[in-house]
Amino acid sequence: MAYRIGTRGSALATTQTQWAADAMSSEDAVFEQVIITTKGDVTTGSLANLGGTGVFATALRQAVINQEVDMAVHSLKDLPAKQPPELRIAAIPERADVRDALCASNGWTLETLPTGARIGTGSPRRVGQLLALRPDLELVDIRGNVHTRLARVAGYEQHHDNAPAAAGSPKGDLDAVVLACAGLDRLELQWAITERIDSASMLPAPGQGSLAVEVSAEHALDAPLAAALDNLEQAGARLEATAERALLETLEAGCAAPLGGLARYSNGTLHMDAIVTAMDGSKTMRREASTSIEVEAVTDATRETAYALGVEVANMLIADGADLLGAGPPRGTR
Repeated sequence: MAYRIGTRGSALATTQTQWAADAMSSEDAVFEQVIITTKGDVTTGSLANLGGTGVFATALRQAVINQEVDMAVHSLKDLPAKQPPELRIAAIPERADVRDALCASNGWTLETLPTGARIGTGSPRRVGQLLALRPDLELVDIRGNVHTRLARVAGYEQHHDNAPAAAGSPKGDLDAVVLACAGLDRLELQWAITERIDSASMLPAPGQGSLAVEVSAEHALDAPLAAALDNLEQAGARLEATAERALLETLEAGCAAPLGGLARYSNGTLHMDAIVTAMDGSKTMRREASTSIEVEAVTDATRETAYALGVEVANMLIADGADLLGAGPPRGTR
């Protein structure tokens, strides 16, 4: 059986979609990519001003609902926490490196960046946490694909003369950019990383490092496809994603909020860590909790336990005033 997979057209999106397709392929199921243009791909301006989470996912989801494609592969961090009733996240594969990557001139790390260094990122979460660590840095809002962003680092321009960077975009005007390790690893751009920032210092976005394969409720019952998706699914990654998406949903937050969250499953324990920061880094609020889950395969019960952990940590943040730092429902709405 042949299936169509919807994907964005960026080098990263097509690379990770092909990885998922290869992992699912068998004698009973073959997969073909279909490029879908999203709002986030054609609109300029900061992601926060464009509406944050969802600008890359909406068109892909609609293509699945309209049966233009049979499924879509997303970066999980791009998916809004509220799940449409027509769609199912049918597989979450083993997670890649969850950390943020500093890509800096002169081999600099966060500790060794000079005072006043210009750092590019389009993420409010990264801005708040970077300024909490290094209030002397200058943060610059940037957009574009991975190659376009890397080309803005002084000394990195020559690596991108033949790379798919956006035409007319600045080059070499920044001291560093911050990107996701997972994307750089998938594109085999590890050479650009000068520091993989430990999550103890800087928490990633909920869902960072994870892929999500989304299908219609109807296609979820297709036997060859269901078997292919089962081969891709990883239980620990599913539990981590469930907790992190519960955190997002309870806080009513997206990538426009200065929120970091990370769940990690190991040896029967699921641990959740989350942070909210002021955009200028002047205040931070970090909370964590753990729960025991013995699991070989995800069930409704284990999924509920993981979800409850995300809600618990979100409620800690809400009780302590997360809304005053830009994350969480406005006071009086709960």
